[in-house]
Amino acid sequence: MLDHEEKFLFKEEILHLSNAVAEPGILDNVEDLLTDVITSPRFDSEVFTLERSLQVMLGPRAGTTLVGLLTVAPEVFDEVAEVRIPSEVHERLVAWRARFGLAIDNALNFLNNPDGIQGHNFATQIAHIEERRVLQGRLTLVRYNNEPQFFVADASVFMGLIADIMERLGPYLEPEAIDAETMSRLRDAIQLIERKTATHS
Repeated sequence: MLDHEEKFLFKEEILHLSNAVAEPGILDNVEDLLTDVITSPRFDSEVFTLERSLQVMLGPRAGTTLVGLLTVAPEVFDEVAEVRIPSEVHERLVAWRARFGLAIDNALNFLNNPDGIQGHNFATQIAHIEERRVLQGRLTLVRYNNEPQFFVADASVFMGLIADIMERLGPYLEPEAIDAETMSRLRDAIQLIERKTATHS
């Protein structure tokens, strides 16, 4: 529950949000945006930018407040009923939280806790771009809810990613962090890359 000071600040934020959506058409525009995000095939990336989109539409303060309100604990959200705002605004907030809140909260939790990857698969393919043959990689990540997510990029992009990962993990690794088989695969892979990319004299 909120203490006295928190309730005062909460009330101020809700009043500010209510004023931001008071102009004709804004409530409908916000609902359209939320609907577009929740139904998008690129839901995760859309959720990642949702707060910024709402800030552009409503202003930085109100946009942040709305995202927080949609995902806040139920007992905190119930405090909205104690704030004097137009009934239409309150009804929309209640409806948005019921319709969008859980999905957005779950997606934000996953984005903020990226240890939800359970498995992966990687394959190669050749793309024909402007009459050129381009080596690409196709990365499949199996998410925490068993849904796969696919990424396709040129080989150079994945090589850069691999280098970034090794550089950033390396300083913090402990002796038992990587098994002998994986270390052997890494050494073999680096030697192979060096041979394949060496300049032929």
